[in-house]
Amino acid sequence: MLFVPDLEWREMEGDDCEFHYGGRNYRIWQQSGLGKERGNEGSNEGQDSDFPTVERSRLQEMLSLLGLETYQVQKLSLQDALQISSDSIKNWAPQVPKDLPWNFLRKLQALNAEARNTTMVLDMPPDARPVEKESQMEEEIIYWDTADDISADIYSFSELPTPDTPVNPLDLLCALMLSSDSFLQQEIVLKMSLCQFALPLILPDSENHYHTFLLWAMRGIVQTWWSQPPKGVGSFREDSVVLSRAPTFAFVRMEVSSNSKSQLLNSVLSLGHRQQDCFWHRDLNLGTNPREIADGLVEISWFLPSGREDLDIFLEPVAFLNLRGDIGSHWLQFKLLTEISSAVFILTDNISKKEYKLLYSMKGSATKYYFILSPYRGKRNTNLRFLNKLIPVLKMDHSHVLVKVSSTDSASFVRRVRSIVAHVVRSPCRRVSVEDMANAARKLGLRVDEDCEECQQAKDRMERITRKIKDADTYRRDELRLQGDPWRKVAQVEKELYQVQWAGDPPEKYRTELRHRLLELRMQQNGHEPAWGLQEFITGISSPSLGEKQYFLKWMEWGLARVTQPRPRQPPETILTLRPKHCGSVDFSEPLWPEPLGVEHFLREMGQFYEAESCLVEAGKLPAGQRRFAHFPALALELLLKGLPLELVDGSTLSTPLRWVTGLLKELHVRLERRSRLVVLSALGVPGTGKSTLLNTMFGLRFATGRGCEPRGAFMQLITVAEGFSQDLGCDHILVIDSGGLIGGALTTAGERFELEASLATLIMALSNVTVVSLAETRDIPPAILHAFLRLEKTGHMPNYQFVYQNLHDASAPGPKLRERRQLLDQPGDVGRPMVQMEKGDSIRTLADLAFCDPEKQHVWYIPGLWHGVPPMAAVSLGYSEAIFELKRCLLENIRNGLSNQNKNIQQLIELVRRL
Repeated sequence: MLFVPDLEWREMEGDDCEFHYGGRNYRIWQQSGLGKERGNEGSNEGQDSDFPTVERSRLQEMLSLLGLETYQVQKLSLQDALQISSDSIKNWAPQVPKDLPWNFLRKLQALNAEARNTTMVLDMPPDARPVEKESQMEEEIIYWDTADDISADIYSFSELPTPDTPVNPLDLLCALMLSSDSFLQQEIVLKMSLCQFALPLILPDSENHYHTFLLWAMRGIVQTWWSQPPKGVGSFREDSVVLSRAPTFAFVRMEVSSNSKSQLLNSVLSLGHRQQDCFWHRDLNLGTNPREIADGLVEISWFLPSGREDLDIFLEPVAFLNLRGDIGSHWLQFKLLTEISSAVFILTDNISKKEYKLLYSMKGSATKYYFILSPYRGKRNTNLRFLNKLIPVLKMDHSHVLVKVSSTDSASFVRRVRSIVAHVVRSPCRRVSVEDMANAARKLGLRVDEDCEECQQAKDRMERITRKIKDADTYRRDELRLQGDPWRKVAQVEKELYQVQWAGDPPEKYRTELRHRLLELRMQQNGHEPAWGLQEFITGISSPSLGEKQYFLKWMEWGLARVTQPRPRQPPETILTLRPKHCGSVDFSEPLWPEPLGVEHFLREMGQFYEAESCLVEAGKLPAGQRRFAHFPALALELLLKGLPLELVDGSTLSTPLRWVTGLLKELHVRLERRSRLVVLSALGVPGTGKSTLLNTMFGLRFATGRGCEPRGAFMQLITVAEGFSQDLGCDHILVIDSGGLIGGALTTAGERFELEASLATLIMALSNVTVVSLAETRDIPPAILHAFLRLEKTGHMPNYQFVYQNLHDASAPGPKLRERRQLLDQPGDVGRPMVQMEKGDSIRTLADLAFCDPEKQHVWYIPGLWHGVPPMAAVSLGYSEAIFELKRCLLENIRNGLSNQNKNIQQLIELVRRL
């Protein structure tokens, strides 16, 4: 009989019994007598729902513990996760398990490397907590079938977590993924990839007895790497993680292993002496907490070469898979791993007869197998006997068996594993993409998240559109006919018309000529019919199914990028750090590569049809009853409300489609009804200064970043403020504007390009309550932005502003001290000096005089480098994440305290747009 210390056992009526262990009471019922004792005869179906087995209830218990049970029917959405609440301005620590999912999402949004830490801080010290009386202790009910052997199973029961017990981070991840819709799952996985966390590939759901392969969740991830040795621009590579093929290595556990496979994987992936914890393992905080629902989870991570011989472990991308739990309990997952992997590493202490039979069934597999053993004393002969039988079956030799005991040098062992992986990679081996893995998973009966009807219908529509696109420029010219030259001509005439209206007393004849020319151009535009591709696009975003509409937009983004994105002339990291010698900014007046075709071009075409029709209706040339495109703003608004950035300033003509923008805002006013109080927050800066990444990290937004495909227009995105916090914050929504590639940092302070930049910077700042100016060097304030400050200071309309200096190079460089901040404000520098003299009547003043900057009041922020380590294997630095959070908290506090300009409602914003 097994003796367990501190176990209090008490027999009850019949064969039932009760025991007390670890401060909790447990009751065990004999199943055969349960129905009779409760008065049920015949079927026990009703009894099953009242007294579920522990195994069936484990997932529900975990969901209940984390407060996620309400999201099993109506899944948690991305909009739910991104709402601004009172927690957004608190650097709070979770106190109870129900705080953990929201804490994880908040930290993951901020790309915080500590997001997986599930440590809770109790709201009172342990010695102050009241002691529970025995009568108040919760009872747990367990039962077993009389046919089962109780002695074999009773001690295998593991207690479920309680509000005082930390939750294993893998359980938290699985519970949150099971409670999220497809689009939040995708966002979670994307942010995890930026943090260099291992990603969930197969999500277990033991209660519903199916496992999900997360192909859709992986779709948004793009990998970049460099081949070795680097040979100029051609060494740079970029591809979707779902489509690129790579050698794949699986690490699994058989029964018990003294060695941690996750820790071994981390050592194999880590560069130099710095351990990179891609996979959560037993030596990390809370790593030893038992997993309740995460067994069966398969994770994936990649090694990506940087092109540097002194750093690269492997010369090409390599994928690594990690199965959580024992292969005997998760045979389906193990079977899949053997079919998609180049090699499988099996970690175990000893091989038993049962395990030998499982492995024998893999006879004939083309996969290479390696054993990592840590045998118990006295089991050596047994292991050798089974291994000698397996060697011919699995086509191994003795070099495929590695032994690691406590005395084994860890560094040498890791080098040996790496050499095995490198040898397999160099030889002819299986190379698979994530799509290939999903196809293999389907054949084995696993559910693939992408196979739902809505997703597939949206994909089919996208393929019908993109199949006809052979060349982006040709497609824009032939299919999106209202853009290009027609729109440029309209924009030029409208600009002249506005200018003569402000010119005092212009000749009426000239004004009439301009109006006539504008109507002619608009009638030409209105004479076109929407092309077939645009009609298909409109049908896609008009779908009555919200899910299909969202799937379609995502598919369009990826499909267009796949068929039209040109190769940049050099890696984006190089482009983002280019600095002309004299001013530290890049002249983007001409793009370094053609602008790729994107969803914004289809929406821009819709906007031009709406603009042309509205112009003719206003001029009385078209009866209002004959309008065909009046519903277009409502369609676009649906996309804005679901998180798609919409264009505010057209990047091709550097002009604002006024009727289209005001039409959108009017629809927004109608849709939001009483919750229409707005704060406008904008970010200005030269492309490559990290402003879009800053906004995305701060608020979880989707502005285009890096990779040489940043649109040149200004885009806006809407964030909802939680109803419980809107009164305190003073607004219901925050409209965020990203200036994109509008401000090119032109070196001259004259000419049409500069005038356009200055006007657009003035427009964006004048619309804003809060403005963030992103700088790459301490003196590279673009002249157009400085000019906008001068203009706005004259009007008295000055937004709350923050200057953000981002270190794009060294993550470890210290931030500027207070004296250096004063120097930044007091010295306008050579680029800014001509600008402060442009406005007549102004003498040269410092930026501090201009903007009333006070370094003690934190108008100037220093943001550490984004990356910790060397890309592409670098994670986001903790310093960057924490600094972004502090900036976000400052901005929201300023809004709450009324330090920004008076908040607007949407109707006031419409009038302001018209005036400006």
